[in-house]
Amino acid sequence: MGKTKIILDDLKKAMLDQQADRVAVLRMLTAALKNARIAKNADLDEAEEIEVLKKEVKKRQEAIEMFKKGEREDLVKQEQAELKMIKPYLPQEMGEAEVKQIVKEMKASGELGDNFGQAMKAVMAKLKGQAEGKLVAEAVKAEL
Repeated sequence: MGKTKIILDDLKKAMLDQQADRVAVLRMLTAALKNARIAKNADLDEAEEIEVLKKEVKKRQEAIEMFKKGEREDLVKQEQAELKMIKPYLPQEMGEAEVKQIVKEMKASGELGDNFGQAMKAVMAKLKGQAEGKLVAEAVKAEL
């Protein structure tokens, strides 16, 4: 309930400040969190809340790509604005150098293995969502 409470508090503040765009995005986030809680039939822990928020970020990123292909610059800007409003609720992501360093350390200690799939699983488990999958995949490919 950590992120959910923060988002609800921010929603109330945005409503008082009459920030319509922010209210819409925060309502969408609270709905996504509520739906996940209903699907689980129990309260979400913080890791599960973060996963829900990451799914929302991924939706926005995919929409941005599709709108760019469709040359809909107005919708690209709207999705980017929503993305900027969602990102502060996620933990800080690691940079490329940090990810590469962790992958190198794991390879040196023998935690990676030889299989790409196993290596990805091990690294993603260790990073616990603090890095984008694409970035991790590049670092793992470089080390194997």
